[in-house]
Amino acid sequence: MCVGVPLRILSVDGIAALATDGTTEELIDLSLVGDVPVGTWVLGFLGAAREVITQEEAEKITKALNGLRSLMNGGDLGAAFEDLEQRA
Repeated sequence: MCVGVPLRILSVDGIAALATDGTTEELIDLSLVGDVPVGTWVLGFLGAAREVITQEEAEKITKALNGLRSLMNGGDLGAAFEDLEQRA
C-alpha cells in the first residue's frame, strides 16, 4: 500500500522541488501537479507530488499519520481523527 504524505515546497527547479514533511527534506517530481510556488502543500507519493492540498488538509493528514504511527508503537490514537469524530 502507498501512503501519501503532506509535503511543503521549499524550492523549485523546473519539474523538481525540494520539499519537507517537517522533519525531513526530499526531492520530489512536480510533473503531475505543474508549476507550484514555494510554500505550497502537496500530497507526495513515492517521490512525486500527486495533488496540491491546503494547509488545513495537510495538518489533518499529518495528525492522522502521527496517530497511526503512535498506535503501531503501542500508544493510542489521541486526537488523530477528531475531525471525523465531530461529524454528525
